[in-house]
Amino acid sequence: MEKIKMSTPLVEMDGDEMTRIIWQQIKDELLLPYIDLNTLYFDLGLPQREQTADQITVDAANATREYGVAVKCATITPNQQRVEEYKLTEMWKSPNGTIRAILDGTVFRAPIMVKGISPVVKTWKRPITIARHAYGDVYRATEYRVPGPGVAELVFTGADGRDFRQTVYEFECAGVLQGQYNKDSSICSFARSCFQYALDTRQDLWFSTKDTISKKYDHTFKDIFQDIYDKEYRQQFEQLGLTYFYTLIDDAVARVIRSQGGFIWACKNYDGDVMSDMVSTAFGSLAMMTSVLVSPDGKYEYEAAHGTVTRHYYRYLEGENPSTNPMATLFAWTGALAKRGELDGNGELVDFARKLERAAIQTIEGGIMTKDLAGLWEGETPATAVDTGVFLQSVKLRLEQLLQA
Repeated sequence: MEKIKMSTPLVEMDGDEMTRIIWQQIKDELLLPYIDLNTLYFDLGLPQREQTADQITVDAANATREYGVAVKCATITPNQQRVEEYKLTEMWKSPNGTIRAILDGTVFRAPIMVKGISPVVKTWKRPITIARHAYGDVYRATEYRVPGPGVAELVFTGADGRDFRQTVYEFECAGVLQGQYNKDSSICSFARSCFQYALDTRQDLWFSTKDTISKKYDHTFKDIFQDIYDKEYRQQFEQLGLTYFYTLIDDAVARVIRSQGGFIWACKNYDGDVMSDMVSTAFGSLAMMTSVLVSPDGKYEYEAAHGTVTRHYYRYLEGENPSTNPMATLFAWTGALAKRGELDGNGELVDFARKLERAAIQTIEGGIMTKDLAGLWEGETPATAVDTGVFLQSVKLRLEQLLQA
């Protein structure tokens, strides 16, 4: 077959360790033979971030703002161990955090469901989508290790020169201090993204924080969501029979566990980070989770929701062929290709992306899967656990069948 043409480049952000290996395998086996792949390539691997003082991450985010659609491989967020391992001059910030701050978007994460793997929570019948605010909070916090007794204060100096000053704590010993922030403009963007995504996907929207404890910070989120809903979205929700409600996050957790799924759960940045891992694991595996960052002005960045699978990478370097689940990385590619095709009016590209997703799901449902899924398998066909390369080759065989049908 003639290769599918792409009129507009896709912003491609390469990553680190085992996911970087899988990234190239997916391209070689499942994309390049069928698509005249047109990408604007950025290497966000840790060595390149070190070499460019992380400017390449900023450049990749700005390219996404220009071209509208990006696909990103998992990347390392270095800790002290990584600083020593990679001989870094600085403990560079999370690339995801940098990109999210520049795009000011919302991350929507939903499980990839397959027949034969039941959620741990037996009442769950439909996917639960986590909408995670992707700006500020602890990810942009200023921290200080308090060395000993002293007074910590919260100080704000207004543009008019007037100060607000309040004692945070009078330390009688060493401790730790953190200051975090958010902006009304970003919270408004978060709220509108969530409401619009709920309308587009015809799903109820839940939003949760802890405003009874955080009476200014979290309450601001709650108030902005309610105000925007009442003024801009209530009528559309009611016309479609959809529901929006706010509840405390501890109550939301209880409701989620008792639910059947099929809704969007909006969370602040850190809450969304934790709860998306909980939801994805309960549905089967963190590697079975789609993730897309959507900006208020309609820019999209698709990525895997998991890390770089370091343990498998070290085994790979020793000559092994690890059984690493590539589904989240594969679906990052298909999501980006489908969106690129949709925006460009390229139906052939959209169709290919959807068939590739179907081929991957059918491969698992046919009993061929990586080891992380084999232990969860409940299907009638016996599970065959294979390494990543064999799994991708099996997907390729099914893709060929779908393309020729």
